[in-house]
Amino acid sequence: MTQADTRTTAVANKVKVQNVRPSLTFKEGTEEAVNFYVSLFPNSKVVSLLRATAGGPLPEGSVLHASFVLDGQEYTAFDGGPSFSFTEAFSFVATCETQDEIDEVWARLTDGGEEGPCGWLKDRWGVSWQVVPTALGQMMSDPKSGNPAKVMEALLKMRKLDLATLEQAYRSGA
Repeated sequence: MTQADTRTTAVANKVKVQNVRPSLTFKEGTEEAVNFYVSLFPNSKVVSLLRATAGGPLPEGSVLHASFVLDGQEYTAFDGGPSFSFTEAFSFVATCETQDEIDEVWARLTDGGEEGPCGWLKDRWGVSWQVVPTALGQMMSDPKSGNPAKVMEALLKMRKLDLATLEQAYRSGA
């Protein structure tokens, strides 16, 4: 069997599932986090929330399962207890059209959290976010119209991203 045959067989044997979605495990505070996230973004809502009762594996009132939608994408979450924590290996990317949007999302997400480099931050629950301008993808990948190397150089000096500075870097040397 050739490598191409193996790939074709693998595609033909894909597992049928109803959907695939990320699941977040918080130490605690899932309900507060989920409510905060859905308040931030359009096309978002809490779909369901199941709390622990007395005598279960988690303290009474802890979230056993939450289903929610952020900007049309479905997620699940739950309180996992003290052994769980988030790392930068998973992050949300909030794509913003304008500097005002970047500023607003950044301010709300860093409230109680911490700023990081290059448009990254951690919210008050330790979840990592990247707050980026919509145009960043083009600026980073289109050497014919701009200067991606200068964009990267400028981006590496920033915490919260400054769209005007990135656009200026992109136009330099084009």
